[in-house]
Amino acid sequence: MTELSQPSTSVTPAPAEPQVIALVDDDRNILTTVSIALQAEGFATRVYSDGVTALKALLDNPPDLAVFDIKMPQLDGLELLQKLREKSALPVIFLTSKDEEPDEALGLAMGADDYIAKPFSQRLLTARIRAILRRSEFVRGSEDQNGDEQPSEALCRGRLEMDPLRHQVTWGGKAVSLTVTEFLILEALAARPGVIKSRNQLMDAAYSDDVFVDDRTIDSHIKRLRRKFRAADSEFAAIETLYGAGYSFADG
Repeated sequence: MTELSQPSTSVTPAPAEPQVIALVDDDRNILTTVSIALQAEGFATRVYSDGVTALKALLDNPPDLAVFDIKMPQLDGLELLQKLREKSALPVIFLTSKDEEPDEALGLAMGADDYIAKPFSQRLLTARIRAILRRSEFVRGSEDQNGDEQPSEALCRGRLEMDPLRHQVTWGGKAVSLTVTEFLILEALAARPGVIKSRNQLMDAAYSDDVFVDDRTIDSHIKRLRRKFRAADSEFAAIETLYGAGYSFADG
């Protein structure tokens, strides 16, 4: 009697669930265009036109990352972040206008991960979202290995201390709140004190290959870095300029 062989079966792994980005803005045109752009990049999106509705949804069904406009009626982006941070460490990017710099600083101090000024490039927003999600995944992976938070290798240069894992920076023991972009630029400079980094090298460190920025963007980030560190130390002068060549970090 001939036995019938069973047909071989192969299990196809289920496709990975797309990462979910929540968008909160009272401008429906921005919600629509950003949502379409992110979906084209493989993300799933949820959109909310007011902060009150968004807060409940973000806590009840958390996404992987949220993008908040600052200026909204009822509950603005800063108030939304403050209430969110009472219960959640969800990564948040702010969309701001050019005249909202004090709000940017306050938002970062309250726990925002980054901010992008309007009008903004869709590619830049996507690049910043991916960078923050990568960092968040790295933190979770490190914590899951032993069920507890692991000490990261801090970068120490004189009075500067940088913790890349937790995205924390101090100068002389005082905390300095930096965006993802500012952190990456400073890290590139501080990694090799005294070595001049050209603007192109700093752009490569802070932006993905498909995002174009001009030299003035790097100069603007350097000005912001200096201003933030001088708020902690009025004599801060560790970021040096070599005109025509670039910037360097002095840890002396």
